[in-house]
Amino acid sequence: MFSSEFVVFPLLGIAIFTIAYLNADRLIQWLSEKSLGSREEIINKLDLMFVKIERKKITWALLLTSFGFGALFFFLFWPNLWFSIPVFCVITVLGWTIPKHIVNGLYEKRCDAFTNQMVDAMTIMANGIRSGLSITQSMERVVANMSAPISQEFRLVLSEVQLGRTVEEALSDLGERIPRADVQMFVTSVNILKETGGNMAETFQTIQYTVRERQKIEKKIEALTAQGVTQAVIITLVPFLLLIVFYVVDPNFVLPLFTKPLGWLALMIMLGLQVTGGLLMRKIIKIQV
Repeated sequence: MFSSEFVVFPLLGIAIFTIAYLNADRLIQWLSEKSLGSREEIINKLDLMFVKIERKKITWALLLTSFGFGALFFFLFWPNLWFSIPVFCVITVLGWTIPKHIVNGLYEKRCDAFTNQMVDAMTIMANGIRSGLSITQSMERVVANMSAPISQEFRLVLSEVQLGRTVEEALSDLGERIPRADVQMFVTSVNILKETGGNMAETFQTIQYTVRERQKIEKKIEALTAQGVTQAVIITLVPFLLLIVFYVVDPNFVLPLFTKPLGWLALMIMLGLQVTGGLLMRKIIKIQV
């Protein structure tokens, strides 16, 4: 009964229509967030990384990676509409979301690089305070002696101060651009000491020690979870490797998965379960410090 396309696809279409009709408002909001919201998030993250690209170019790039590649795969599987249409939808959605994840990954790496540079930066600033320099003058020494991204961020802070903003306001913006606990600790400490007074050089040394110890713990956790990451990758790849092996040994054994409606449905369920399992394993393995 379920092997016939005249039964599977009408039932699947009725189920999809019912779910879409009952959740029309949420679906429209979700589509808006995944399209225009994704583009705006990419633009904002590129601005935070000091990368200037025209909005029109980003829009065309997203259209190319989504609808462009989707149309390419659609015509590759033409005239099999029952398979080319789902492939077009999947490739289009992935093509629109993958660039956002890539940009977010680059942004996270930049924030991590900034945090890693804080140990040396705090040492330079502590020595500058001891020699009688002010906070801004100590930050100028960091800009002159260190590379990006910390030199870029501190240079922006100094530029804002020169334009008339207070050090507290400029550092608060720094904490928003680099949302890391170590950066928040640095910003909060400086802002409090500016109001109440205190030994700022000793505070920078304390921040330096805290950041270094946190990095040691993170590296230890990475070493301990390396085995779990490897196991998660192997478990995720095993079904695809078995599918390739079965196809090489006996193609007729796995061809129904690609030629029958019930096989396509089974592939969709399998891919959904694989993605869900991979995300769950990633969440279990990833430990926040």
